[in-house]
Amino acid sequence: MENYLLDWANLLLRWVHVITATAWIGASFYFVFLDSSLTPPVDEALKKQGVSGELWAVHGGGFYHPVKFAVAPAQLPERLHWFFWESYGTWISGFALFALSYLYSARTYLIDQSRVDWEPATAIGVALAFLVLFWLFYDAICRFFGPKKNADAIVGALVCLLVGLASWLACRWFAGRAAFVLVGAMMATAMSANVFFWIIPGQRRVLAQIRAGQPVDPVHGQRGKQRSVHNTYFTLPVLLAMLSNHYSFTWSHPHNAWVLILMMFAGAAIRQFFVLRHGHRLGRNGNPLPYALLGVAVIAGVIVWIRPAPQAVPALVSAAVGEAGAGAGGPNDYASVQQVLAQRCYLCHGAQLQMKNLRLDWAASVRQHAQAIYQQTVAQKLMPLNNATGMTEAERALIGRWFEAGAPMP
Repeated sequence: MENYLLDWANLLLRWVHVITATAWIGASFYFVFLDSSLTPPVDEALKKQGVSGELWAVHGGGFYHPVKFAVAPAQLPERLHWFFWESYGTWISGFALFALSYLYSARTYLIDQSRVDWEPATAIGVALAFLVLFWLFYDAICRFFGPKKNADAIVGALVCLLVGLASWLACRWFAGRAAFVLVGAMMATAMSANVFFWIIPGQRRVLAQIRAGQPVDPVHGQRGKQRSVHNTYFTLPVLLAMLSNHYSFTWSHPHNAWVLILMMFAGAAIRQFFVLRHGHRLGRNGNPLPYALLGVAVIAGVIVWIRPAPQAVPALVSAAVGEAGAGAGGPNDYASVQQVLAQRCYLCHGAQLQMKNLRLDWAASVRQHAQAIYQQTVAQKLMPLNNATGMTEAERALIGRWFEAGAPMP
């Protein structure tokens, strides 16, 4: 019953997380597009009102005309729409999901004993420290170097180094799957903290100054804009880190830290293309296509680099049968598969423990879940978790051959 309820909690939290993240990312992408697409107003009345840019758009059968005021409108409306609950909802649901999926079962999902065999409480503390320390270091970089000359280039380079170092440490200390998610959570925490500590407070100060009839300090808008731009470049790397946990060929690679770093770099480069392409159409900047090509080239390079080495299937199968034990049948024989399951899977899916309510020491259960066994152990290589029991490639090939032969049973 506990596993059943945890699965429901995981599903519902994931559902909320995806919904709120979609709303946040959609709003962020829209305003980046809007800022890049605004043109000086043509109407003299708009100019007199202090409008610095406008955009005409058509959508859903109607025409829209958003305008932007350089600092503040002459008169504030009674109602203003604020964009912050999307960010807070994404972080709260994401942290709850991370806690439920990885921290609650740290021994199973967070810790890889072949890397660092620490106690669950220690692993949880270090994982939480990643979220806090990354934000503190990132915020310090922005505070110290933000006002200086060539700030964008300096801050960008230092933040890239910080992300790279954190990614390397996470992949060195934690299970690969957890490390990728932790890096994504770390960057997402900084994104939401930007909204909570800088963007929204700055907007509230500007609003208070306008209502008090005081001169508006433009520094609040400048700081908010800087952090908002950082958030948009974080977005694709964060999504990559989060989604990759479903694809074991990324986080299970011996050099998984470099896989993560290169793929996140590619995401940021591709995001740069989308940020600049609207301005290019208006003649404000050069053609950003090289950024997209760079990102695609990096992805292609990673695909080639981590491709699996070709292996002769008969040799693998022969080795698997040999490892499964003397006296086993042919390469598609269930007896051979059963010995692999007994050695690698019964620890979590046997008589003493049935994780996910799955028991593999019963032939009827193996028959019922044959496709899931194939998907988890062969196609995605997600099981055994962190390969804690040391399932070999030869054994995975044996299970694959058995399934492809129709999963014959005695």
